[in-house]
Amino acid sequence: MFNLVDKRSRSKRIAFTLLLIVGCLSIIGHTTAAGSGGTDVHIELSIKDGMENTAIGVGLAILIGVYILIIFETVHRTLAAALGGLIAVIALNYFTNEPALSLKAVTTMIDWETIGLLLGMMVMVGVISHTGVFEWFAVEAYKRSEGSIWSLVVILCIVTAVLSAFLDNVTTILLLTPVTIQLAKVLDLQPVPLLIAEVLFSNIGGAATMIGDPPNIMIGSGLSPDAIERAEGGKYAELAADGVNFNDFIIEMAPGIMMTVVPAFMLLKWMYRDEFSGKRIRDVAELESKYGIKDYKMLTTSGFILGLVILGFFLHPVTHMPVSWIALGGAVLMLLVTNRHELDEPLEEVEWTTLLFFAGLFVLVHSLQYMGVINFIGEYVEQAIVWFPQGEDGIIRLTAAMLILLWVSAVASAFIDNIPYTATMIPIVLQISQGANVDLGPLIWALAFGACLGGNGTLIGASANVVMAGMSEEAGYPVSFNEFFKAGFPMMILTTAIVSLYMVLVYAVGGGDVMWKLALLGITMIGIVYQVYRGRSKGKNLAESLVDHDLEELKDLAGEKLSKAKSAVMGITEAE
Repeated sequence: MFNLVDKRSRSKRIAFTLLLIVGCLSIIGHTTAAGSGGTDVHIELSIKDGMENTAIGVGLAILIGVYILIIFETVHRTLAAALGGLIAVIALNYFTNEPALSLKAVTTMIDWETIGLLLGMMVMVGVISHTGVFEWFAVEAYKRSEGSIWSLVVILCIVTAVLSAFLDNVTTILLLTPVTIQLAKVLDLQPVPLLIAEVLFSNIGGAATMIGDPPNIMIGSGLSPDAIERAEGGKYAELAADGVNFNDFIIEMAPGIMMTVVPAFMLLKWMYRDEFSGKRIRDVAELESKYGIKDYKMLTTSGFILGLVILGFFLHPVTHMPVSWIALGGAVLMLLVTNRHELDEPLEEVEWTTLLFFAGLFVLVHSLQYMGVINFIGEYVEQAIVWFPQGEDGIIRLTAAMLILLWVSAVASAFIDNIPYTATMIPIVLQISQGANVDLGPLIWALAFGACLGGNGTLIGASANVVMAGMSEEAGYPVSFNEFFKAGFPMMILTTAIVSLYMVLVYAVGGGDVMWKLALLGITMIGIVYQVYRGRSKGKNLAESLVDHDLEELKDLAGEKLSKAKSAVMGITEAE
């Protein structure tokens, strides 16, 4: 008994200390960035003369090696990322002119904004989960679905997409994953397909706003008019007028995202036609009595604090307060008012392996950036764009630039976490716009669409994917790389193709006129209404109407025609 108590005490001390350390590192990082910065940390590194190509080749080999370990699940993905980061740092020390990197320098490669956001939200989710609100929401979702598995999937996906647009997709997945797992247990369903469907729509919905997806937050911050004017000592000051703000994301990206919704549901239904068919009938009254709210007082208090945190996220474009500060502050405040004497329960929900995975991945990718791998990709992208002639009014090169950047970003974000990829590509976008003489605005949206939608390509393409996989594994339902890839990569291809059409019509044909966006949005909404009307006229519910098609009717009609033709041929033969 003494050992058990002692272990719990150590666990509480270690966990809370890590929480405070991450908060301090986040504060220190922003203080340094705001001030003159430290001189003992290697922020800028240079590769030794004559070894540039070798460094790029070694970096690519390390990246491929890590992916082989992850894909074939030779080791746990966290260990694979940590091993890749360690080898990349060793290689970086060998190829650079500067002295060996200190531990402090290596920690600057980690995006503490993301780590702090995840940690703070995980702690808050841990507190709220013990109120029973997730179980209550699961029962409510089941009641609305009336037992239909596909209707339940549509409800969960729509809720996820909407919340991801107005919160951020990582927070949304943290909140809904426990709900989904509990719901799957009650209905005797496999939770992994449900979780994959949710996270795919989380990345799609999060792309619609500036605060919906971490890459959009970074783009909105790094490519605002003020940021562009200050970039590299005013080198790109003439492009500052094309910078973006909070409202621009909704105006430019939301119509394109709306165009993907119905096709995405159709693809999802086709991929999981067996898992998402049929019904599960349960006694609603029994579920309500068994899975109700357990602690109304704690729910009210923690819900109020979570509301303040969400409000802080919304006000980020105005206050410019880092989202990690908001999340960590909310976590500490929630612990103080709800569990000031007991930390074990809320900290049980913190996915330490997920946080370590992100830390290793950030070190790996930023090491590859210093070794020239990311810039190598960017230079080839610029060369490919410049190869195209300007054409009349520069439309040919603009179209090529948009599509190349969109697809390169989508594919690269699928195989390199979209957060460090976006951080690397922000200055490259400015370089491409100035060097290739292409309008900056469409390039910004191509990067945003590609990074957000590309995150659906693989399990490690987006933060939300990794968080979902970590929480699912902790609950006893591991998500393999290949299982996610089979659903995520086709979804990435489909949505990126639709957005490609949207961007060509809006920016190449329509010149970016808002009327083109409104027209496409109107056509999309009319199409959705007509799609639902057709399905309802056939006696289908709303969820089934969204994916209604005439393939079965065409097959039946073709079979009927073929049968008649055979009968006619047989009749002629008998007559002869």
